[in-house]
Amino acid sequence: MATGKRTIGMGMDYSPSSKAAARWAVDNLVKAGDRIIIVHVLPKGSDASHKELWKSTGSPLIPLPEFMEMNVQSRYGLAPDKEILDILQTASKAKQVEVLAKIYWGDAREKLCEAVDDLKVDTFVLGCRGLGPLKRALLGSVSNYVVNNATCPVTVVRGPTASSA
Repeated sequence: MATGKRTIGMGMDYSPSSKAAARWAVDNLVKAGDRIIIVHVLPKGSDASHKELWKSTGSPLIPLPEFMEMNVQSRYGLAPDKEILDILQTASKAKQVEVLAKIYWGDAREKLCEAVDDLKVDTFVLGCRGLGPLKRALLGSVSNYVVNNATCPVTVVRGPTASSA
């Protein structure tokens, strides 16, 4: 891979596993000059005023300072998470990385893979809830789907276990 600016996608739903994935990426993957794009996927039924404008392409890219404004997140139907915003803001300043957010609506598995292509990410990081075989068979595994269908390398970070949470 060239030494130029890389684009790193991160799937984010504010679950413990997606927070662990964000921390891991910032600590182990992100380098000075990289670009981080946080990808949120909201269910189709989510009501957001901007949904009709961008339901097929997702929201425009939102710079971190703008995304940190509570009214911007709530306008898109997201509940702000101070811990993640602090991690991203610290990475932005300490490592001189550009942080952007993008919101999609629909099936998380399909939209995360779509984001990989649309945003031309070099690598993608997401969390894994650690479902057992039965739940994974019934509910489907987002991380498994993305690993098998994304067109870039994918890193899956297991979230905290019940004993360590």
